[in-house]
Amino acid sequence: MILTVCLSPSIDVTIELDSLNVGKVNIVKSKTLSFTGKAINVAIGVARLGAEAFTTGFMYNENRAMFEHALDIEGVPFSFVWNNGRVRENYKCIDKKSMLTEINDVGGQVASEKLIELLQMIRGLSERAEVTVISGGLPRGVDASYYRELFRAVDPRSKKIVDTEGGRLFSALEAGVDLVKPNLEELEETLGRQFLDKEDMLAGCYELLDRGAKAVLLSLGRHGAVITDGHNDYYCKSINVAVNSTVGAGDGMVAAAAVGMKDGAELCELLREGVAAGTATVTTFGTISFTKSKYEEIYRSLSVTKL
Repeated sequence: MILTVCLSPSIDVTIELDSLNVGKVNIVKSKTLSFTGKAINVAIGVARLGAEAFTTGFMYNENRAMFEHALDIEGVPFSFVWNNGRVRENYKCIDKKSMLTEINDVGGQVASEKLIELLQMIRGLSERAEVTVISGGLPRGVDASYYRELFRAVDPRSKKIVDTEGGRLFSALEAGVDLVKPNLEELEETLGRQFLDKEDMLAGCYELLDRGAKAVLLSLGRHGAVITDGHNDYYCKSINVAVNSTVGAGDGMVAAAAVGMKDGAELCELLREGVAAGTATVTTFGTISFTKSKYEEIYRSLSVTKL
């Protein structure tokens, strides 16, 4: 089983426009609602790859039914820590040039006893999980150090994947993780500098290794990704596809990497699988995951180069 922990669920309203005109009336061409959160997206990707997924985390009472229904459709079982209030809503506007403009809501607050309840839930659930994924932001008012407590609660036999940034990432690394999955922008923001070439990017990845990661999978968007464990460095170039939305691409990459880790895949294979899933995700509009057929099609066309 692959356990995913969603700390900040959201309803994503994806709107397609001819163009986004600030200060003027904009006409919507299409609108899609996704009941999501980074770790929920990962769980759905895992299920679409045919592996067993289970998701937990924080959820809010007022609009819980929509999430329960969405997960039931995908065949993903769940057990959440329930809170008062509503799930936050994010708006993602995509114009005909595939430019994405995001307006993200602020999540609700969580009582201190709920933080403890989630740690207890992770301790129990991770005993059955070959891989545990914790990703995304935190509820309003929760300190970044909570990420350290989350990973310390994971059963030591379960491999750990983290996908977050900044202080939250540093906190997770203090507990030790098996795989970190930043994108380039997140790596730059976390380490406070820009990276201009692959050698510089790898140096940034090595800093995360020095802080407690066993491997780093760095997404480079349409340029593919690199992966390193400090001994072996690999690069996988993506293929050209029609980009309908970049929403959920990183989560698709994490889903495929988690399945690969569960199956004992080599480092270079984790990279190839991750790039295939991330690329497959961007070909879909208004959905937060990929189809297995598109994943397999793209996977067959990819190759990995040792750096």
